[in-house]
Amino acid sequence: MKMKLAVLPGDGIGPEVMDAAIRVLKTVLDNYGHEAVFENALIGGAAIDEAGTPLPEETLDICRRSDAILLGAVGGPKWDHNPASLRPEKGLLGIRKEMGLFANLRPVKAYAPLLNASPLKRERVENVDLVIVRELTGGLYFGRPSERRGPDGNEVIDTLAYTREEIERIIEKAFQLAQIRRKKLASVDKANVLESSRMWREIAEETAKKYPDVEVSHMLVDSTSMQLIANPGQFDVIVTENMFGDILSDEASVITGSLGMLPSASLRSDRFGMYEPVHGSAPDIAGQGKANPLGMVLSAALMLRYSFGLEKEAAAIEKAVDDVLQDGYCTGDLQVKNGKVVSTHELTDKLIEKLNNSEARPRILQ
Repeated sequence: MKMKLAVLPGDGIGPEVMDAAIRVLKTVLDNYGHEAVFENALIGGAAIDEAGTPLPEETLDICRRSDAILLGAVGGPKWDHNPASLRPEKGLLGIRKEMGLFANLRPVKAYAPLLNASPLKRERVENVDLVIVRELTGGLYFGRPSERRGPDGNEVIDTLAYTREEIERIIEKAFQLAQIRRKKLASVDKANVLESSRMWREIAEETAKKYPDVEVSHMLVDSTSMQLIANPGQFDVIVTENMFGDILSDEASVITGSLGMLPSASLRSDRFGMYEPVHGSAPDIAGQGKANPLGMVLSAALMLRYSFGLEKEAAAIEKAVDDVLQDGYCTGDLQVKNGKVVSTHELTDKLIEKLNNSEARPRILQ
């Protein structure tokens, strides 16, 4: 297989973790006989500094002619006082909207060497393996009007707006994912208060008839936030709207002990997607070799799985990550018991060693 990838390193530690992911990708693609063309582009603060906008048209052009997008991180205090149109995060919201990336997948999985770093008791965390499916292009973040009103600007309004089609496609995506996992789906809403949630629940019930093998439960968002702490192991796939998903996915991200371990995928109806770690740009440690590359590396694995259907290749990366952690190697943000703290580059070297292990490498027939 030959693939064309748009590479958006972004800000802060983004370029460092991206470099790690590209090194790992090149290794696994070479081992399995695939090819990739990487094309770099600007986004976020780096784009503001160089091109005067957080999402240059050239970046969109590169993304449109690519098969998938890899994104590092955006943002930082340097741009905090910019007007809203010139904030790095505007580039992230913009690319999701422009590329039609409506479904955000955030896997949350417990790794044995990191269980002691979780704020929850070990027995509550050790079996956690869930995915939050978040609607990404509608709801409060994009509804209009959204403004301050009144003569003194002392009134505000934000608008939560969804169409039936927007809700149908995200719920359909969640059912499809649940069907290939453990066939268990929690649909999260606030149907006791919000009209949008009442329609959400109606559509979830309609869609469930097409997937009789998937067990469906309806949960209110406040109850879900409690259950994620009390018993996170009960969940497999969780689907919800944009703002609820934003909050719940951040809550779930700390369950397993480190934001630095978590990948994400933003998908549309075809195989195209954008893949990024959930951690921020961490400008305070940028350029010091302290950045944890594993979230970005695992995001690259998601790309191989969801955009290219390369399950064995994705699993090889995920196994390499698990093996390196089991060996005790980690960056300083990870609380691995008896861990051997190494630099970003050194940890990437360890991953590549695992991928190149003679027993793990496939034999490519020429």
